[in-house]
Amino acid sequence: MRLAVAALLLTSSFHAIATSVDSQIPLRDAGSSSKQCPADVELSCHNTRPVKDACCFNTPGGLLLLTQFWDAHPATGPEDAWTLHGLWPDNCDGSFEQYCDRSRQYNNITDILQAHGKTELLEYMSTYWKDWKGNDADLWEHEWNKHGTCISTLETSCYSDYRPQAEVVDYLEKATEVFKGLDTYKVLAAAGIKPDPSKTYTLKELQDTLTKLHGVEVTLRCRNSQLNEVWYFFNVKGSLQTGKYVSAKPGGSPSNCPARGIKYLPKRRKSRPTSSRRPGPTSTRSSPSPTGTGNPFSGRGHLEVITGGRKTGCLISYGTWYSTGTCATFTATPSGDGFTLSSSKGDCGILESVFECDTEMKPSVFTAIDGMLAIGGKTTFSADKVPRGTAQVPIFTNGHSIELTIGWKQV
Repeated sequence: MRLAVAALLLTSSFHAIATSVDSQIPLRDAGSSSKQCPADVELSCHNTRPVKDACCFNTPGGLLLLTQFWDAHPATGPEDAWTLHGLWPDNCDGSFEQYCDRSRQYNNITDILQAHGKTELLEYMSTYWKDWKGNDADLWEHEWNKHGTCISTLETSCYSDYRPQAEVVDYLEKATEVFKGLDTYKVLAAAGIKPDPSKTYTLKELQDTLTKLHGVEVTLRCRNSQLNEVWYFFNVKGSLQTGKYVSAKPGGSPSNCPARGIKYLPKRRKSRPTSSRRPGPTSTRSSPSPTGTGNPFSGRGHLEVITGGRKTGCLISYGTWYSTGTCATFTATPSGDGFTLSSSKGDCGILESVFECDTEMKPSVFTAIDGMLAIGGKTTFSADKVPRGTAQVPIFTNGHSIELTIGWKQV
């Protein structure tokens, strides 16, 4: 089936909305020193010939997601606007890479923007690109380090007169530019869908309304039946910086909101809680389950992935499945009737059904059943595919196409 696409004109003005499903309208030139691409460059994820120039074709992350938050408790950002989460490069098959260049991971995003004279951009980001805990710069750094470094057209070699960190500025500018063209709050409100603690909405109502904005379906994410996040997908004809953004069907994790009874709560201006929560949907701490026979998870070890009765790789430090290279070392620490896990990247937990390790993660309590890792009394995890080469594949607790279990090898 032909992929339905729609182009979205994203200019410096706010909230420009696409109305034609078949048009392809170029974005404005970002004014950077990045490579100028030929007019006949192919659309990402739709190429019919080998990619020769990764400066003009996003690869392998050719499916770009513009993700937005609605954080009601605690209230984050303006009461009449969603906030920006990030701009993510997923692979065309729905998998993704992350933290792709350690040499370009920065913890001084504010300084970088100021050094490039981007005071207006910094002011806008301080209003609309918000961390729920108030550590906005931490969120910006996380998004660049995890996602921005994996965008091929932002490699420093793609700049003819490269100025240090110019690619960081281009990433942040493009993310905010795309965000400005997708006014989720305004479009929902125009359809009578407004934050109200006494009302609930159906998934169809929300999806139909936002499809009119984007031209194709979006991915909606809920937490405890509360609307929390929306993902808009694009393919790009050209570079991230200056290419044409073409609306694309969702890939990867699907919408997880219920068919009906979805709450869209108003932002309450109350004091922030002291408990920690990472930006995004809240991670879930599972109630301890019986440990069953044998609990090998103690001390330091590797988390080995088993499919079809044999080892097929292991987990690396961010919690993703990797089939080649060195396994990460995890630490199992007793906690109640179970144990927690951590790696060099931080505590490990289940975040919206995904196994992940991060410095901002609230750790989940795991157990062991018959020597296998368990959460919520279940030892079966899943993935969308078996990783090949250097690809990293996320691990899920819910039903995806590849079932697997996770064992422990003491080191």
